[in-house]
Amino acid sequence: MNAAVRITRSADETARLGEALAPALAAGDVIALTGELGAGKTRFVAGLARGLACKARVRSPSFAIVNEYHGRLLLLHLDLYRIDPRDLDGLGLDEYLERGALAVEWGERLPERDRAGALSIRFEAPGPGTRELAASAETGRGLALLEAWTRIPAEPVRAGGSA
Repeated sequence: MNAAVRITRSADETARLGEALAPALAAGDVIALTGELGAGKTRFVAGLARGLACKARVRSPSFAIVNEYHGRLLLLHLDLYRIDPRDLDGLGLDEYLERGALAVEWGERLPERDRAGALSIRFEAPGPGTRELAASAETGRGLALLEAWTRIPAEPVRAGGSA
């Protein structure tokens, strides 16, 4: 498995990483996000949405299970925290994949078939405000997204502006 680690020192930096990765996304892509509550997963997704020119405010889909953000590409933000693994088949993940890119919080709960080609990002909070994001991939589009991740500058610049 190939992996690459990035360190952010603020919630804005975490969002900028997502924004910088967004241009590489295509319909059918899966980003599996793992980490404790408050580790920065939703902030990262907010950056993805901003990078895809989605206008809606990104909120955690903990109770909605899935939020849709319309932009250059449909971004589907799923939260599997409250989902029993036996209920995953009823979510219609295949249909979502046909419509857009998936950013899945608690992505370790995805079925193996959906994680296999995903970009997996593990979020850790080693200290106040600091986040360690370890991205890895095994096959397919996940590897292409990992390659895009490794090309993000050390200080990602906001689309249309400065850092």
